[in-house]
Amino acid sequence: MFENNFNNGERRPRPRFHREGEPVSARPRFRREDGERSERPLRPFSSDRPQKPFGGERPQRPFGGKPKRNNGVYSHHKQQVYREQMEDPTKPVRLNKYLANAGICSRREADDFIQAGVITVNGVTVDNLGAKVLPTDDIRFHDQPVRRERKVYILLNKPKNTVTTTDDPQERHTVIDIVRNACPERIYPVGRLDRNTTGVLLLTNDGDLAAKLTHPKFNKKKIYAVTLDKELDEVDEAIIRAGVVLDDERIMPDALEFPKEDRKHIGLEIHSGQNRVVRRIFEKVGYKVVNLDRVSFAGLTKKNVGRGKWRFLTPKEVAYLQMGNW
Repeated sequence: MFENNFNNGERRPRPRFHREGEPVSARPRFRREDGERSERPLRPFSSDRPQKPFGGERPQRPFGGKPKRNNGVYSHHKQQVYREQMEDPTKPVRLNKYLANAGICSRREADDFIQAGVITVNGVTVDNLGAKVLPTDDIRFHDQPVRRERKVYILLNKPKNTVTTTDDPQERHTVIDIVRNACPERIYPVGRLDRNTTGVLLLTNDGDLAAKLTHPKFNKKKIYAVTLDKELDEVDEAIIRAGVVLDDERIMPDALEFPKEDRKHIGLEIHSGQNRVVRRIFEKVGYKVVNLDRVSFAGLTKKNVGRGKWRFLTPKEVAYLQMGNW
């Protein structure tokens, strides 16, 4: 009966439900049995269904209700266990790489063990540095079977006065001392931070990922918060933006910003992997870096990780790094 006339653009008015002598209302009004008006109709009575009163509290869910979400934070167990990538059992790998991935030692140390004749493959001693093995081979180290380790990835917010190494001959405090009880696997830092440089540091036993993150050709992204001993002059700023020559290489920052009102606090984005590169850049133009904090490394940040604290990476973050989206 009430139709919209779309052909000529004319629309019929919406019907109003009201009684004669009553004001027009946009909502229908209904009469109760006592004559009072109600905004909602009474539910039709049904003898085979119990009637529910209007309003009131919603019934509680059984067994404690719906479980709360944990904002994407994985449990301690899930953070340590990562699904291994499918390996081709017919694809050989270098023996030193296999030993390193098993957490026995580093690749250089594996070469020494191979030359020492303490590695056997299928019962045969192997002393060839270029030897390759299959994942299905019986590989033994000092007559003990070698088992592949699960991959572990830890993000540390490195504090000051901490050395980025696995072992320090001077017995100084190292990053390994902070995460020593995190996992039984042998992990090591990816790249280096100066003793007094703070911020994001990744530790893992994934040798392939560590090689990608540290090799210069991959141009990993790093962001630093720099505090200088004095304000940066505009002339020196232009020199830094144009590029500073260090070790016969021109180092040019990807971005240079001033997050605060003064020019002593600087945000610097850079890809170079040279040793102490940020400090040396500013020393080149006559400035001393008072505080240096790495706030981002390969897309990882220290958000919700206090100074000197650590956490396991989530599987999503691990996949992000393995795909090289940094």
